[in-house]
Amino acid sequence: MSKKDIFGDDINETKDFASFEELFAQSEKGMKTKLSVGDQVHGEILSIGKEEAFVATGTPTDGMILTKDLLDENKEVKYKVGDYIDCVVTSIKGGEVRLAKKGSMNASTDSLEDAFDMELPVEGRVTETCNGGFRVSIQGKTAFCPISQIDSRFVQDANEYVGKKFDFMITQLDPKGRNIVVSRRKVLDLQKAENEGTFMLKHQPGALLEGKIVRLEKFGAFVELEAGIEGLIHVSELSWSRVHDPKEVVMAGQPVTVKLIKMEEVDGRLKISLSLKQADGAGNPWMTVPQKFPVGTVVQGKVEKKETYGLFVNIAPGVTGLLPRSKWRDSVDAAQYENKKRGDDVTVQVDQIMFEEKKISLALPGEAEDHSWKSHSTTSSGLGAMAEALKGLNIKKN
Repeated sequence: MSKKDIFGDDINETKDFASFEELFAQSEKGMKTKLSVGDQVHGEILSIGKEEAFVATGTPTDGMILTKDLLDENKEVKYKVGDYIDCVVTSIKGGEVRLAKKGSMNASTDSLEDAFDMELPVEGRVTETCNGGFRVSIQGKTAFCPISQIDSRFVQDANEYVGKKFDFMITQLDPKGRNIVVSRRKVLDLQKAENEGTFMLKHQPGALLEGKIVRLEKFGAFVELEAGIEGLIHVSELSWSRVHDPKEVVMAGQPVTVKLIKMEEVDGRLKISLSLKQADGAGNPWMTVPQKFPVGTVVQGKVEKKETYGLFVNIAPGVTGLLPRSKWRDSVDAAQYENKKRGDDVTVQVDQIMFEEKKISLALPGEAEDHSWKSHSTTSSGLGAMAEALKGLNIKKN
């Protein structure tokens, strides 16, 4: 009698179990067995609790990271179980591995050497300005921060930073810890890149967003959408009307609702295009032109632009027509129109609407051409009606 007859399938199950043990042993061989402070870990998030979360480290020991290290700018957890995250080992005590998200504002260490090696930010206080930058006090030692590294924007007044505390990244540290160079800009850039990634995940083109105008340029207005996230409203997207200067429509500090048009990365930077006019619930005013301004309508407008061939006249927000010079050249009031300039009032009559091209041709009141014939078709029924009308005429033959 064979062993299989006596034990049935137990033999196969034992073999399967042995195979499983072999596979597990092989997987452990490829697994790193020991971590050191400063090691970088790209691990899977295993669990997220109220105070702490656990991340697979690639060793038999999972690492613990504070849940607050996983929050976004709105204090909400932006990760979920199963996501991968880049961390740094900050301490190993009693078999417990503590992690911090690389570049995180929540990461801390008591050692400047560890902070330098692990690329962790450290808190420092700007004590005074000096030639080319600032002196910064960090953990009882004096560091130097170049003026170009104190902020991500151009520094106009260096004294505004003196006496304030910031997070800095150590960019240079000699073995004796005497020559220390730090950068706040690196911290801001890391934070900005993280915020931009979160922003791209949360929003899609077409979304309406709330923001604040932070600065104006000739080509448009910059809007702060979130901390460190700015978008541009090009001058052509400020209003349906022609805008010569953004100051005509908005001002710095003004809260606005904008439409997200496009997001793209250009040279490693996130470029966000916004529209103020498209966020207006009224929509494109051109869509109602045929109803509001049918051919023959006399309307009061303002000269928006003067060219050699005529006057561009704004007759409603976002609606501009052309009054050709040929329309007034032979008029008794020719001199009056020749002297018109931008901003002057002028009375015009709608002469022709080219809806698809979004163009309106204007004329002087009472001098518009009759385009009513365009609305009639020369069909057989039309010719028949004309024949009937001719029958009614009393024509005598000679």
